[in-house]
Amino acid sequence: MEITTLALDGPQPDIPALCARVGEACRDGPPRQLVCDASRAGRPTLATVEALARMALTARSHRTPFTVTGAPPALRALLDLVGLVELLGEPEQREPAGGVQEGVQPDDPPL
Repeated sequence: MEITTLALDGPQPDIPALCARVGEACRDGPPRQLVCDASRAGRPTLATVEALARMALTARSHRTPFTVTGAPPALRALLDLVGLVELLGEPEQREPAGGVQEGVQPDDPPL
């Protein structure tokens, strides 16, 4: 599996440049997976989250899977807060993992 890795540096990323890099990586024969290393992102801001979201959308428009690795706890918390925790490649905490079915007790009242 071919994996292309891009780095996210600093809390105020250049979003158009990052999206252009994602587009270039996908145009040269789409990689099987595109990974963004966020370990050097510094203290994350909403601009960091926006950059990751736009990179993910660009990759999706090229039908290329996109995940974030190396996210520090503060960035993980922000992604969870805005509903983008799936970018980390992990199931959301509020939802059961794939293949798990919730049970219902016979005496539970209907909703």
